[in-house]
Amino acid sequence: MKIGSKTLTLLFLLVGLVLANYLATSVPLRYDATSEKIYTLSPGTRALLSKIGETTSLDLYFSHNAAGQYVEYKNYAERVHEMLRQYERASGGRIRLNVIDPEPDTPEEEKATAAGIEPQTLPGGSQFYFGLVATQADQQKAIPALTPQREQFLEYDVSELVYGVSQTEKKKLGLITSLPLQGSPGMPMMGQQGAEPQFVVSEWEQTYKIVPVQGQATELPPDLDVLAIVHPENLSPKLQYAIDQFLLAGTPVFLAVDPSSAYFRRQGGQEAMFGGPQPNVSSDLPVLLNGWGIAYDSQKVVGDPENAEEVELRDQSHLRYPVWINLAQEGFNPKALPTAQLASALFIEAGSVALKPGNTLTFTPLVETSAKSGEVPVAALQFAQPEEVARQVTASGKRTIAALVSGRFKTAFPDGAPKDPPSADKKDSKPAKDAPAESLKESKTTSILIVVADTDWLFDDYSVRKFSFMGQSAAEPFNDNLALAANSLDFMAGSRDLISIRGKGNSVRPFTVVKRMEADAAQKYKEKLTALEARITEVQGKLAELQGKKNEGGKLIASPDVTRAVEDFQKQSSALRGERRAIRRSLREGVDALENKLLVLNLLGTPLLVCAFGLWYRSRRRA
Repeated sequence: MKIGSKTLTLLFLLVGLVLANYLATSVPLRYDATSEKIYTLSPGTRALLSKIGETTSLDLYFSHNAAGQYVEYKNYAERVHEMLRQYERASGGRIRLNVIDPEPDTPEEEKATAAGIEPQTLPGGSQFYFGLVATQADQQKAIPALTPQREQFLEYDVSELVYGVSQTEKKKLGLITSLPLQGSPGMPMMGQQGAEPQFVVSEWEQTYKIVPVQGQATELPPDLDVLAIVHPENLSPKLQYAIDQFLLAGTPVFLAVDPSSAYFRRQGGQEAMFGGPQPNVSSDLPVLLNGWGIAYDSQKVVGDPENAEEVELRDQSHLRYPVWINLAQEGFNPKALPTAQLASALFIEAGSVALKPGNTLTFTPLVETSAKSGEVPVAALQFAQPEEVARQVTASGKRTIAALVSGRFKTAFPDGAPKDPPSADKKDSKPAKDAPAESLKESKTTSILIVVADTDWLFDDYSVRKFSFMGQSAAEPFNDNLALAANSLDFMAGSRDLISIRGKGNSVRPFTVVKRMEADAAQKYKEKLTALEARITEVQGKLAELQGKKNEGGKLIASPDVTRAVEDFQKQSSALRGERRAIRRSLREGVDALENKLLVLNLLGTPLLVCAFGLWYRSRRRA
């Protein structure tokens, strides 16, 4: 039996297609045509993968056959799978990817649960698993639930997971604060009760080993991975110099200052009762902030009437107090990692920060107030009633409560380290330690600083709701204050490679052309449609009025005039509704035409390209 040339050609084409498909999935050659390169690993991720010392397993758990599962999640699972394959290829064999389908009542489901993957519930009540587990030696970490809503940070989350599982010891967090965040014993003789540790410290202790630093210290402890400074008071000049050099050396700093601390305001009232000294209600680091080119006024508080929290006054009435700012999701930067997923936060008598003119650092607002915000002098809070304070807020534009500042900082100590003051008693004076060979005048590399112009948001009173459960004390967050504190430090304390990874766009792109066409059409017919809707309402109202004129028997008074009027209004109503339908169809004409063109292009594009290639190939053979 002879095989014809056409049959042989078709067979070769089929084999060629299979080989082409195999090569397309096997050969590590890709071209990312997306505008934000969402399918391309960033240099930070590639650098991080090159530093992996031991083989790391990535187990992607996804329930493929869960009943009622959203198409959105299935598409996103493909997106995650493709991203993880890129990690596997870029790691040079140091990452191994396993895709696992944890069907109900199987060892795979038990393994997913044991690894910390949380089942997600569908509207019908069924559950499915979609999470990622990283394992290196005896270390294991997980992303309990992957969701499309966090797609723009998918690469960061996966890279952070890979980085985190390779860390065997907790990072060191230096903490400088005048607030009792870690608790205090109190002074019963002075009427001061001891303070319990705040939950924010518990959040930090899950990831870091906290190293307290006293304000009068002259240097920072060695080997700190990140430094947190909260409501600093009376820091020694040498400690401020050490902080400056710490930041310039490339180690991140978290700074929270406050123009009006509600905690110390309460403490001041108690101290006054016993004749004690008044604490510093406001905090500032003018030498460092001015030297770094950051503007902050410790004598002004931000008021935001649009986001004012409701407070109870002494007479038990309620007032929206603009200097207590309860921000919703719109107040957070959705493109910045520390705030991307936050929805609410409460700030008490906060200030604002900004860059000074001429500063070349990168200033990224993390938390902003509304455009109706204004500033109030701190002194007004001490002497004016809340109603008067609210009246003093004059809208002058948005204010930044928290910001991420990055770049090459200039030193706040251009003349070098501060010198020790001369000792009054020369006999007791000790020889000064040798100064460092050279002080940094500018950042070695990109330095990271997060500055927040409030400190009260870190207290339990404004972040968690405490209760007793089965005889045990428990608490639940009522806003995202704790998440903001944890996210900020987690972001800064990550590797330099992690910090360099930026959020990307989504794989599901909006139809901006269609939206623009619909908006233009709506604007074009807006006035006509509004007038028509008003006319329809008027006619239907008159028709209802006539039909409501009934006698005692419930029958319509059928006088000739009324009957003709009813029929006339019914005709008008029908005609107006028809005209409204025509206008609404006009709104979709351009969009429908575009959809038809795209449909034809999708259907005929590939066959036309194949035909064109065939004709070209035939002409080449004849030549």
